[in-house]
Amino acid sequence: MLVNEAKSFRELCRENGIAVTHQRQVLYEVMKTMHGHPSPEEVYAQVKKRVPAISLATVYKNIHLFVESGVFREVSMHHGSLRVEMNDESHHHMVCSKCKAITDIGEKELGLVSKQDRLPSGFLVERYAVDVIGICAKCQQA
Repeated sequence: MLVNEAKSFRELCRENGIAVTHQRQVLYEVMKTMHGHPSPEEVYAQVKKRVPAISLATVYKNIHLFVESGVFREVSMHHGSLRVEMNDESHHHMVCSKCKAITDIGEKELGLVSKQDRLPSGFLVERYAVDVIGICAKCQQA
């Protein structure tokens, strides 16, 4: 259950067993307004403007809590740093191997139409996450 614009923060917390705090609410509100796939450091820089006393460790801890509870999703776990996914549309990612920028790409653009729920050895698929690794246009021009 990713971010649903119609749900209040309190309702979202109640459904996911998360205690409501001022810092969590500000963190959630800031993350909802951020585009792309922000890192905890990028989120921290924005949240600190509204809650000057917040620590980077608190931001990390609460992002992990949101990810573990299903409020947000972690983008690929193997690109060297935590990145958070707020887009709940079915899509995949293009990852620049130079600058590490992550850009969404739709399933149709990748030619992925049919997906199986079970794979060999009884593997139950929860979701498909394809990372296309390459060099973005900006880095190619540099």
